[in-house]
Amino acid sequence: MTTIQDLAPKLNRTAADIVRLLMMAGEMVTATQSLPDEMIELIAEELGATVILVEPGMEAELELQKLFDDDDDDEDDSLLEQRPPVVTVMGHVDHGKTKLLDRIRQANVVAGEAGGITQHIGAYQSVQNGRKITFIDTPGHEAFTAMRARGADATDIVILVVAADDGVMPQTIEALNHAKTAEVPIIVAINKIDRENADPDKVRRQLTEQELVPEEWGGETMMVEVSALEGLGVDDLLEAILLVADVEDLRANPKAPVRGLVLEANLDSGRGPVATVLVERGTLRVGDPMVAGHAWGRVRAMLDEFGNQVPEAGPSVPVQVLGFDEVPYAGDELRVAPDDRTARVVAESRARRRRLAGIGGGTGYTGGTKLEDIFAHIQSGEVTTLNLVLKADVQGSLEALTESLRKLERDEVKLGFVHRAVGGITESDVNLANVSNATIIGFNVRPDRKAREIAEHEGVELRLYEVIYQALEDIEAAMVGMLKPEFEEVVTGEAEVREVFSVPRVGKVAGCYVRSGTITRGSKVRFLRDGVVIWKGEIASLKRFKEDAREVQTGYECGIGLENYQDLKGGDLIETYTIREIPRV
Repeated sequence: MTTIQDLAPKLNRTAADIVRLLMMAGEMVTATQSLPDEMIELIAEELGATVILVEPGMEAELELQKLFDDDDDDEDDSLLEQRPPVVTVMGHVDHGKTKLLDRIRQANVVAGEAGGITQHIGAYQSVQNGRKITFIDTPGHEAFTAMRARGADATDIVILVVAADDGVMPQTIEALNHAKTAEVPIIVAINKIDRENADPDKVRRQLTEQELVPEEWGGETMMVEVSALEGLGVDDLLEAILLVADVEDLRANPKAPVRGLVLEANLDSGRGPVATVLVERGTLRVGDPMVAGHAWGRVRAMLDEFGNQVPEAGPSVPVQVLGFDEVPYAGDELRVAPDDRTARVVAESRARRRRLAGIGGGTGYTGGTKLEDIFAHIQSGEVTTLNLVLKADVQGSLEALTESLRKLERDEVKLGFVHRAVGGITESDVNLANVSNATIIGFNVRPDRKAREIAEHEGVELRLYEVIYQALEDIEAAMVGMLKPEFEEVVTGEAEVREVFSVPRVGKVAGCYVRSGTITRGSKVRFLRDGVVIWKGEIASLKRFKEDAREVQTGYECGIGLENYQDLKGGDLIETYTIREIPRV
């Protein structure tokens, strides 16, 4: 509540002036007394002033915004320093974007991605001739349009990767449109020139039709022939980036109030909410109070792309930030607040407004139709709603999945998003889906044992995916009555990791307790941490005491060794399963 002492300076009056004014109006008040909104408006009207009543969170947000606006106005050119260019790599799926980045930073990301397709946004730094370049790797599948668009907004230069043997494809044009919308310079990397059927000039002709004319043909677009596989032309590409960066004269003030962009965010079982942040201006330091969307906190630690702790991050530097109270949304702007209280009040105000906006929509999630029944409703001429509970491993995947599903809506089928969140599928998710007659879609996450049991008992439909377009194909197929026979994963056993032992010449072995089912040597296995799939493979060894065992049943302890996987922690779950085909009825 606002007192007369708080209000008076904002109206260029003393507290005594306001008290006198109210006494003349017949209101007996003191300078420290809280005023209702109606009285504040009355005072303003009497003094010919305009008063905008805002909640404390909005007031704090306005103060925070003013801090940045004032600094923008007073930006001194002498304070600006050269910063690394931020480069976004775009292009058609399977044209070699991630392989190119692998070659640049000598790390193998492709092998860890489902189906060899990049699914999460990542940011990395490389050094060329003593100068740093920041790369943002955006997923290439069309389902990640929203993520890719955000990547373009955060970038200075776009590298458009086009395969020399494949040429310009629909997603190439889509990526090109994002780059044009962002109004940033474009460098074309003509990849796979080592292939026998490579035709770089064909790519140049196709791009000329898209208004990208190569320099060697009298245009303004630099086009560099490369082979990510063999490392050809990569140095030339990096030189081209630095050349364009010099022309653009990229500078920022490292001493300005900090502003950054959340590229990706997820909930880590050991570290809590983790956000990949690209610092755009200022210098983010450990200990800074920060706010990003509805999340706030104090920077507890910052990690570079190799997992090393760093004390600070300046303009164009990407870091993983730990210390948020909640997982922020990908695309949120990060700002450093003057103090913890301001950060907390602003974040809580945003969360409250977001909740009210959701309630104000008045969307009721009752009467929805399950995915398996949807075609029958369409055939009967009914307009039906498919209610969904979406859970994903990271925020970017969740956003991309939502946007892609929205595109599947048609006149006779509407989609209702009952709940969307990051993390494993829990008991509360299943209960919510049950009361709202919703289907649960899990992307790279799993239900815990209790959630799975309730889902089976209550008949809640659970669909789990690891590649996003498979989810889209299933839902679209259901809408047209073309669901093919599906393969169901049947969980055969679940073991909890109690202790981890290091065995010479073998590596780490998990000391486990079998909670349900039967664990069998050689079984297919999923390794779960807080409901999120960390690894998939097979059981390499299974022992009871010191003897090899073919299987271990519920209630017994055993030692489990996993094929080529060593990152074991107490509390992790090892889930074994088989795959069986279920024909549609």
